[in-house]
Amino acid sequence: MEYIQWTDFAKVDLRVGTIVEVTDFAEARKPAYKLRVDFGEQIGIKKSSAQITDLYSKETLLGKQVLAVVNFEAKQIGPFMSECLITGCHRPDGSVVLATVDLPLPNGAKLA
Repeated sequence: MEYIQWTDFAKVDLRVGTIVEVTDFAEARKPAYKLRVDFGEQIGIKKSSAQITDLYSKETLLGKQVLAVVNFEAKQIGPFMSECLITGCHRPDGSVVLATVDLPLPNGAKLA
């Protein structure tokens, strides 16, 4: 394990956002969704691609609050430009469980 300094971690801007739109990402090499996530007035709505089709349907994702890194540079994923990184943890089978909050928070709330 490589240790980092607090100042390294402090550079990562993790925020709460609400998923407001979910569509299939048909062009992706592995099954994925295209997500639009609302991070509140200060940050706005950002797009992301997420390989979470194993455990989540489009219907269960709508309205779900997730934790995401909002200060990465945009990344081209095939024909799609991803603007944030939705976080989660891998299960032993490789599926991803989203990092969420257990009580409602305002969009844009920063990880403390």
